[in-house]
Amino acid sequence: MRVSVRSGTMEAVTTPNPRRPIMPGNKLFESLPGAADPATVTEAAHRTAELLVRGVRKSEDAEVHARVVKLADEYGLDELAELWSDSPADSLPGALWRLYVLRSWVHANADEVSREFTTGRSYAEVHAVVAGVAEPPGPREVRDMVDAVLRGVATGDFATTLDRAAAFARIIATGRAHLADDGHDQVLSAAKLVETAEQLQTAARSERAGQLW
Repeated sequence: MRVSVRSGTMEAVTTPNPRRPIMPGNKLFESLPGAADPATVTEAAHRTAELLVRGVRKSEDAEVHARVVKLADEYGLDELAELWSDSPADSLPGALWRLYVLRSWVHANADEVSREFTTGRSYAEVHAVVAGVAEPPGPREVRDMVDAVLRGVATGDFATTLDRAAAFARIIATGRAHLADDGHDQVLSAAKLVETAEQLQTAARSERAGQLW
């Protein structure tokens, strides 16, 4: 799966013969070829997500964690996100996938997102406070906000990270709906953003309850 950011919408699309990343071993998985067992892919998705969000909890995790971080550094987050793309929204890798798509979309459409955020926050002031975009919310500020949210995956409370991302998505959806000038398409994409926000909020509640895996 790859992320499509055309026309300012968030959309996951399938590309032919995607390159599968080589994942760390440690008796869990050694590689993921194109025809990998789905159960192995699922296990890899959950394992990498857990290590990135939760960190090293057991001594035997250390080597795997180091390899996952090295993979992200050398090949980019795209390779890890490819693992998470088919995960359910109410799972840890599924939540990471939605954060990844949100960030990719914002970076590719920062000017448009900034305009929609400026419009949307006047109708969703509470969400604007939670999202925390600096004043004035130009393209750079919007990108910085999303990057700051994503850094929370490694340095902050993950539930708060999910709540901030959800608030941001709701503001953009509100702004897009109010700016819609072509009717159906923009309203539909705004509705999809609201759905993403709801999924992120559900994940945040699960995280606080210790049930996000």
